[in-house]
Amino acid sequence: MSTEFQDAHLTEVKPLVEKEEAITRLLPDFDVQEQDVETVHGSVHVTMCGTPRGNRPAILTYHDIGLNHKTCFNPLFNFEDMQEITQHFAVCHVDAPGQQDGAPSFQAGYVYPSMDQLAEMLPGILKQFGLKTVIGMGTGAGAYILTRFALNHAEMVEGLVLINVNPCAEGWMDWAATKISGWTNALPDMVISHLFGKEEIHSNHDLIHTYRQHIINDMNQNNLHLFVNSYNSRRDLEIERPVPGINVVTLQCPVLLVVGDSSPAVDAVVECNSKLDPTRTTLLKMADCGGLPQVSQPAKLAEAFKYFVQGMGYIPSASMTRLMRSRTASGSSVTSLEGQRSRSHTGEGTRSRSHTGEGTRSRSHTGDGARNRSHTDTRIELTPNSASNAEQSSPKSMEVSC
Repeated sequence: MSTEFQDAHLTEVKPLVEKEEAITRLLPDFDVQEQDVETVHGSVHVTMCGTPRGNRPAILTYHDIGLNHKTCFNPLFNFEDMQEITQHFAVCHVDAPGQQDGAPSFQAGYVYPSMDQLAEMLPGILKQFGLKTVIGMGTGAGAYILTRFALNHAEMVEGLVLINVNPCAEGWMDWAATKISGWTNALPDMVISHLFGKEEIHSNHDLIHTYRQHIINDMNQNNLHLFVNSYNSRRDLEIERPVPGINVVTLQCPVLLVVGDSSPAVDAVVECNSKLDPTRTTLLKMADCGGLPQVSQPAKLAEAFKYFVQGMGYIPSASMTRLMRSRTASGSSVTSLEGQRSRSHTGEGTRSRSHTGEGTRSRSHTGDGARNRSHTDTRIELTPNSASNAEQSSPKSMEVSC
């Protein structure tokens, strides 16, 4: 199956519910089951939306610290364009232990699972719901957990969408900064600074207020503290970019890395990208976007996710009815000093692209030059992720800017 990233104009791109409602309320279009599933490392709260299909994976989500599946993913899955995806896939939302709404405090002496143990809970969840394989979508701590799960159980994971993933253990300077800030700042402030960039904190007061109130009023503070400590104690994933003839630890499935250009996780995501197989990995950098792309830019993320699963052989292009693609000569290819070149992208077939060694690139935008980006007018561009020169023949992962 072949597809191209081109000029995409999203029509009627607006959430189906108001912002405050979208954060916590899931649209009632699904058969929803909520269960506390017993696993090898304790009980975990799981919400299954839709009916699993034996011939395709389910979407498995895992949230970041300070969030649960509702506040992390409802704004995306409630978005109208995502309905084209959820009609093809069941969605399995996992809440880390004690992070769901109304969760009781753990008993005294309870030892919270490590990040590795949280990953080892997932096979039991898949077994409980009869899921053979999944496409994982995780943010922050959840992205780390899903990556560990995919490294340990590659046969269960067909693809990964990793938002704000950090594959590295917390360095000693980060550890010291966390300890010092813990003495001077309340837990909600620490979590907010993890989730959002400084610019976003200072400019988007409504969004920050909404999530701060959620952390204070809806999250069990003791349980949240345990989850934060577990994430801060994570091990390095020790993944390496594959080298011919050398066995390394790496992800075997297609990966879409996602980060906002003002997210505090930009450097970590770029580093993760440098360690993954470039023939299986795409880095999506969202312009004018902060720490939670699925909340602030659901249209762009929904579009990228559609292309991602289509490249895996799911969702035929005929069903992508809400995307009106501009198929102009300048939109379907970009010229460069080297001319047109082709490469495959997560099994989608070939797609023309270009790259120059000097970083100078000419783009024609259907006759009117540079155009303004907005949430309702999206251009997805394919550009080389590597800064190496044009004569290098080694494969390069793709960077998508939108």
